[in-house]
Amino acid sequence: MAKSAKKIYFLSDAHLGARFHDDPLAIEKKLVCWLDRIKADAAAVWLLGDIFDYWYEYKYVVPKGHVRFLGKLAELSDSGIEIHIFIGNHDIWMFDYLPREVGATIHREPLTIDLLGKKFFLAHGDEVDDRSWTFQLLRRIFRNRFCQWLYAGIHPRWTFGFAMGWSLSSRKNGIKRDEEKKYKGEDTEYLVLFAKKYLQSHPDINFFLFGHRHTLLDLMLSRTARVLVIGDWMTHFSYAEWDGEELALMLFED
Repeated sequence: MAKSAKKIYFLSDAHLGARFHDDPLAIEKKLVCWLDRIKADAAAVWLLGDIFDYWYEYKYVVPKGHVRFLGKLAELSDSGIEIHIFIGNHDIWMFDYLPREVGATIHREPLTIDLLGKKFFLAHGDEVDDRSWTFQLLRRIFRNRFCQWLYAGIHPRWTFGFAMGWSLSSRKNGIKRDEEKKYKGEDTEYLVLFAKKYLQSHPDINFFLFGHRHTLLDLMLSRTARVLVIGDWMTHFSYAEWDGEELALMLFED
């Protein structure tokens, strides 16, 4: 396959605005710097979920902040670069604001798509996480349109504070359980197990790409298929780059 003059980039889990960042603005500025770095040869940017630590759109209210990042996305979109954003388990409630204001396409479910001649399965990763029934229940509640309507009736003063506090508490507990973020091995890592099972009925998939786990993984599943977990934009500052010939995990150096 001939190498493309344009590239496709993938990034996940920046958790912009999170209270657990020592310097939230520095995280955002570094992400903007990365977007500036890739814009010359980017055909598309795929953001695979949890880009925001919390995002809920009311009819006339969206989360404050992120202006540098959103402005840069709009700039790239206006220049003809495709912007794709997957909802994650932190920023589920994206509706029409980002498509209208920055030209992004929002994806709410895993997607199989041909990119520069190869077939990709793209997802945040929480969609295939079946380890905990409580996680699955919360996921269903958060995605339920009636529950979203009820939630929207609460004043943002309370919902934003509650959500950000919950995220901070969850992150602190996660830090105490560092083993949860570590690669668990080919026979126990649920993203790998899912990819192996899915590949049996969809042998034409060449690449599975996930975020969610905040770890780096690049594993061959067969002679023609690989699974990649692309880390995060919190500790690894990692991303994936596809030029039609080679798919590589990269670390950003500012």
